[in-house]
Amino acid sequence: MYCAHVVGARPNFMKAAPVVRAMAQRSGVRQVLVHTGQHYDQNMSDVFFRELEIPEPDFNLAVGSGSHAVQTGQIMMRFEPVVKKDRPDLVLVYGDVNSTIAAALVCSKLGIPVAHVEAGLRSFDRSMPEEINRLLTDQIADLLFTPSEDGDRNLLREGVPAERIRFVGNVMIDTLVRLLPKAAAALPARLPSGYALVTLHRPSNVDEPQMLQDILRALDEISRELPVIFPIHPRTAQRIAQLGFHPGENFQFWEPQSYLQFLALQQKATVVITDSGGIQEETTFLGVPCLTVRDSTERPVTVAVGTNSLVGRDLKRLQAEACALLRGRRKQGNIPPLWDGNAAQRIAGIICERG
Repeated sequence: MYCAHVVGARPNFMKAAPVVRAMAQRSGVRQVLVHTGQHYDQNMSDVFFRELEIPEPDFNLAVGSGSHAVQTGQIMMRFEPVVKKDRPDLVLVYGDVNSTIAAALVCSKLGIPVAHVEAGLRSFDRSMPEEINRLLTDQIADLLFTPSEDGDRNLLREGVPAERIRFVGNVMIDTLVRLLPKAAAALPARLPSGYALVTLHRPSNVDEPQMLQDILRALDEISRELPVIFPIHPRTAQRIAQLGFHPGENFQFWEPQSYLQFLALQQKATVVITDSGGIQEETTFLGVPCLTVRDSTERPVTVAVGTNSLVGRDLKRLQAEACALLRGRRKQGNIPPLWDGNAAQRIAGIICERG
């Protein structure tokens, strides 16, 4: 069995790492790792390979940034010769980034089977580029591994044959479970006893000057009652600088954090404020309240079962929810089914049985 794993953006690394490890424990399996280079700076890429103990990529396509069309096209052009030469028995794609759909399309045209890890998630908001990537990848994948039971229902409703669908659990939680004991050592010194941890990256939040300014003002208000820690990507930092925003003394901008550092910060946070899908999942497992600055989520299990609450773009609600937490009104959540750290082992078993 010859498998190729395709990763390209930060969340892919956490998802692929446990699957690569689980497949390596099986006899007769050869693996290669293809890094598209969709995210390519030190904090977004290299450090994650070290912390997650992923082997160096066998191929680095070095695509870099660009519009959705340019990036997807470049990945397809550079990935095709790689798979055309060796023709793996199975290509595994992860999540919902441009690398995911690009690799799946190439394989579909070449008749190479594709497995989609984290299949079936839906926000039902087609204005999100990731939703288009999810929908199209799931239609052309041969094997679909879902992280939660709503994923199965979504796929069946869209006409995907039941025999292609496997509910296996959440591979991101596999990585969290394995590395959580190491996270304590990565915790920065002199943290406040309680704080709001913020992460924002979606264009609708950080690329619209008025929206970004309104978010910053809301966070500044929250910081008067609860210190705010906001690790920001350089691109977002540049946008904030252009606004001329100057935070209060309890509002701290930090450099981007590595996986272990950010995991440690999440575990100790009073509340996490985010627009990231993966962080909605991690906070649910950790039992940390999460306020998601989005109108919809492709991970509704984190709201229905977990600790996540959607506040949309209503920043007064964001402030009100944060204040309510400080006054003891905390959402009690549970860990969803099969989020037990063994999802990758299930995936490896299914792949090897399938042959």
